[in-house]
Amino acid sequence: MAQTSKPLAGKVALVTGGSRSIGAAIARRLAADGAAVALTYSASRERAEAIVSEIVTDGGRALAIEADAGNPDAVRSAVAQTVNTLGRIDILVNNAGIAINAPIEDFKFEDYERMLAVNVTGVFVATQEAARHMTVGGRIIHIGSSMTRYAAFPTASVYTLTKGAVAGFNRSLARDLGPEGITVNTVHPGPTDTDMNPANGPVAAIVGPGMAIGRYGQASEIASLVAYLATPEAAFITGADIVADGGLTA
Repeated sequence: MAQTSKPLAGKVALVTGGSRSIGAAIARRLAADGAAVALTYSASRERAEAIVSEIVTDGGRALAIEADAGNPDAVRSAVAQTVNTLGRIDILVNNAGIAINAPIEDFKFEDYERMLAVNVTGVFVATQEAARHMTVGGRIIHIGSSMTRYAAFPTASVYTLTKGAVAGFNRSLARDLGPEGITVNTVHPGPTDTDMNPANGPVAAIVGPGMAIGRYGQASEIASLVAYLATPEAAFITGADIVADGGLTA
């Protein structure tokens, strides 16, 4: 069977936290594969609008939506805007996330609540709203963390708590949505060169020696895996936790 060079042609994707780093790479890749893309941002309006401009210049359709992932009403509105403007939603990438690190004894409760709101509640709300619009062939892809498999450094226990919740949600949700023809998977990036964890940052000095391939990942490499999971070819993959970490947890 002949394969189109645009495997996501006719599809509509929503990428939360899509204005920078891994989220931006995912938005660009899904658009390159033919999807119309809506991306949310909280504080990076200029970056979000620049990505939309890139996609439109390349002949695609894109939409930037201001929406704090920790605000349930804003997340619901983002899904509604995606559907109202782009006509549907086929792919949801729950990428928005924050990391606040501190020893557990010193962790501020308000920081815990904020991280829970963005990393867990935001995922739940976006998923619930998007699933209401999806049909057979829908794709929900969460961005987790390899920290759920291997605690590579201290002070990240609360962050890991939130990402572990997403992994559990993923597995059970696959059972809920499987009969509807919707797949649900989680990609767990390892050390990836991002604004939050640069390849020349303090964490790199700790985890670098443990990388089997001897380097940090690139955001585009995570985006490639997400893009595959969004395609029709990945229809038999659901409920999976897929680690992309350069062998850190091998």
